[in-house]
This record gives sequence, C-alpha cells and structure tokens, in this order.
Amino acid sequence: MDNNFFKNIEKKTGVNMKDVFELANSLQNANFKDEKTVRSVIRRVSQIAHKPVNKETEDKIVKSIVNDGKQLDFNTISKMLNKK
Repeated sequence: MDNNFFKNIEKKTGVNMKDVFELANSLQNANFKDEKTVRSVIRRVSQIAHKPVNKETEDKIVKSIVNDGKQLDFNTISKMLNKK
C-alpha cells in the first residue's frame, strides 16, 4: 500500500502503523484460549490505541474470547471498548 495512506491514518488516529503491523504479526500464532495471552493482547491494543481499559472491561473481553469463543479482532475489541 501507499506510504502516504498510512501516514494519513497515523495523523487522523494518532496510532503508529508500525505498532499495528507488529501487533498483527504477533497475533498470527497466538493461542486465544490462553487467558494470559488474551490479556496481553488487550493491553497492547489499549496501549496502541491510547485508550485505557479498566479491569472490569478487560475481564469481560477476556471472558468473551476465552470462555465464549468469540473471535479476537480489532473490530470486536473496538466495539467492546466503545461500550464502556
């Protein structure tokens, strides 16, 4: 993709695209049935997005993914974060 495209996204969102790509690469072989892994991903996404996640919200996301088997993707996490 065009480098200017990513620079525009960074300007509009304040999210570093390098961090997003690193996170995406780390998710490829992650075990999302492992609570520790899921918590780590949630904290990393929160950090990248500059959007803090309180313990209660983190617990709900973890339960939803680990126990209920929901897919972990940026859209799912974003929806959960915006509900708080």
